Amino acid sequence: MSEKKPSSSQPRADSHDVIRVQGARENNLKDVSVELPKRRLTVFTGVSGSGKSSLVFGTIAAESQRLINETYSTFVQGFMPTLARPEVDVLEGLTTAIIVDQERMGANSRSTVGTATDANALLRVVFSRLGKPNIGSSNAFSFNVPSVRGVGQISVEKGDGKTEKKVYTVAGGMCPRCEGMGSVTDIDLSQLFDDSKSLAEGALTIPGYNADGWQVRIFTASGFLDPDKPIRRYTKQERHDFLYREPTKVKIDKINMTYEGLVPKLQKSFLSKDVEAMQPHIRAFVERAVTFTACPDCGGTRLNEAARSSKIKGINIAEACAMQINDLAEWVRGLDEPSVAPLLATLRQTLDSFVEIGLGYLSLDRSSGTLSGGEAQRTKMIRHLGSSLTDVTYVFDEPTVGLHPHDIQRMNDLLLRLRDKGNTVLVVEHKPEVIAIADHVVDLGPGAGTAGGEVVFQGTLEELRASGTLTGRHLNDRAALKPSVRKPSGVMEVRGARTHNLKDVNVNIPLGVLVVVTGVAGSGKSSLIHGSVCSRDGVVSVDQTPIRGSRRSNPATYTDLLEPIRKAFAKANGVKPALFSANSEGACPNCNGAGVIYTDLGMMAGVTTICEECEGRRFQASVLKYRLGGRNIAEVLDLSVADAVGFFSTGEAHTPAAHAILQRMADVGLGYLRLGQPLTTLSGGERQRLKLATHMGTEGGVYVLDEPTTGLHLADLEQLLVLLDRLVDSGKSVIVIEHHQVVMAHADWIIDLGPGAGHDGGRIVFEGTPADLVAARSTLTGEHLAAFVGSGPKVVSGGGTDSLRPRRQKKPQ
Repeated sequence: MSEKKPSSSQPRADSHDVIRVQGARENNLKDVSVELPKRRLTVFTGVSGSGKSSLVFGTIAAESQRLINETYSTFVQGFMPTLARPEVDVLEGLTTAIIVDQERMGANSRSTVGTATDANALLRVVFSRLGKPNIGSSNAFSFNVPSVRGVGQISVEKGDGKTEKKVYTVAGGMCPRCEGMGSVTDIDLSQLFDDSKSLAEGALTIPGYNADGWQVRIFTASGFLDPDKPIRRYTKQERHDFLYREPTKVKIDKINMTYEGLVPKLQKSFLSKDVEAMQPHIRAFVERAVTFTACPDCGGTRLNEAARSSKIKGINIAEACAMQINDLAEWVRGLDEPSVAPLLATLRQTLDSFVEIGLGYLSLDRSSGTLSGGEAQRTKMIRHLGSSLTDVTYVFDEPTVGLHPHDIQRMNDLLLRLRDKGNTVLVVEHKPEVIAIADHVVDLGPGAGTAGGEVVFQGTLEELRASGTLTGRHLNDRAALKPSVRKPSGVMEVRGARTHNLKDVNVNIPLGVLVVVTGVAGSGKSSLIHGSVCSRDGVVSVDQTPIRGSRRSNPATYTDLLEPIRKAFAKANGVKPALFSANSEGACPNCNGAGVIYTDLGMMAGVTTICEECEGRRFQASVLKYRLGGRNIAEVLDLSVADAVGFFSTGEAHTPAAHAILQRMADVGLGYLRLGQPLTTLSGGERQRLKLATHMGTEGGVYVLDEPTTGLHLADLEQLLVLLDRLVDSGKSVIVIEHHQVVMAHADWIIDLGPGAGHDGGRIVFEGTPADLVAARSTLTGEHLAAFVGSGPKVVSGGGTDSLRPRRQKKPQ
């Protein structure tokens, strides 16, 4: 599909109809060249780790964003992240790229679903026009705007030149008691410090407040406190200065600093962020030290009394924002006021988009930090559906994550709407329902990691079916119901579950079998399992929170695999284990164990170059002389997981602890990863499976997996099901929150929640075997599963750990 040559009647500007990529080499891409049609929907497929994200996000979207950033002034660019040019020879025909990914939304506790979209702003304008009594502009209904009053003198230019005294007021909606947070905090001071110790002795027990760190040094060197005096012996003034002193300029080691009391310091650094988005150890500290209670003045609505007093048809803005969005959409539809008709039409369209995209069960006052990755992605999508921009490139990362089959059709409709507005839509996706609507398909592979990174197919859907690629062969796969299911060894009782939208749910979850909990998005699946099961003893939970790691982190460090490897090297060579860590004594002194040199070029993008001294191997030359099984530590970290399994299983390098960890990584389908590969280069699916491999080493009787099919290719589902069977057959109980029909068909027991989302859900609508669910067809899940197992090659069948081969459909037992 080459660029069109303009005809005599066609302007040259209309001839740029493709995005041309030539020689892309980001991560594992092998000189990939591809032409993508503009103003069309292109789906990128391939096994996890084949290079889809490297091509779409790491090359096309990254270069588009870099070029846009360069249009800003150098002053503005100084505040923006510096983006290096992707490894690619030619990129032509790029347009502005808007990335709609699965990253959770900001950790700002002031951010809600309403403020993250246009819905809250539109609703505030509606209340400022129609609310009775009228209290002012739209700012009067904003919980992020405080009321301000000022008095001053002004000179009025009249004939007499008089000076007048004026009072200025700005009406904001912020509750003055909680400052728009909706909750007030009560801090348990005993959790902040040990008052029997002095600051120099490490009295502070707050994460990051080490006795020799800067945070504590400001207290000890400020001159306000005696660092060697136990806190319980402080005078009244010292205790006030220590806990509550207002910001004061001080000089510490000839550096100008700001001293502030401990409590306001913590309120700014910890309590202004969303607790759900904090790192686990900080979150544990906050939950231990701080009690959050609804603000007694505003009742948790965040708004002051004036904002709550203005109503439309008996409803104030706080009550409107607390409504479920599909109910709010109906309420707005009932407003008929010609003076704001265009405004109401826009608001209705925005709210209807929430419902169409499957988020009608949310409310506008829901904190954005509590949304799952899939919910956050779809919320971001709302902003773009009403956008006036056209001819831009929208890039989506698995938009069907967290969606029930019933909701996927709605998502497809929205993707097509974006395309039909004249935009280029690029989607990384595995679900056949989304691949089916593509105008153009690019399939990467043939394998993952070093075995991938090539375009194995590009063309139409029908051409893909006949192509013989891994994706093409599996596109029509369907699941067969198991002829028999396992018998439970017991039950886990859940009684009176009322988390979020659950309505006093009572359920017995079978143990010793594979249980799938399903239902439409927002029906209460996660509320039931995470709220009533995950906190119990012996339960190991693998959720969707992303694993975070720097460029120094890799699979070996994340899984604690490096520890037995270092000890094995140390024992074989009679030296210290620390020598075999690139983050410790064995690090190359030139690059500090990073393997690369980062050069900051000031106003231009920084440059990364391979370290000349260690040639990217990260270790000192003297360390590389030590060997284990004929390999040095750098060569071992360059092994793939599959090769390392064999290396550590026999001979001199035989290390049972390392072999066990490696075998778990291979079991979850990560055999192609290199042990020393930076975590920053792993895809979302790879990271989740790495987390699963780590948790598999945890002692527990019940495993809870939250959508383990995320990021998995159709061909990889077989390996996942074998893994789940292996866990169950080893005596574990496995509970899977999942929408994928292949996993449902393979379950021993299904718990279906619904019938709808939000207040329309929260009930158990079916409990039983997959065969009973298909036979009854009494729920949305039952209808979709029946349709799924009804046609196409059957690739999943049987119980236990039998190999998964195409089999004929079995009649439900």
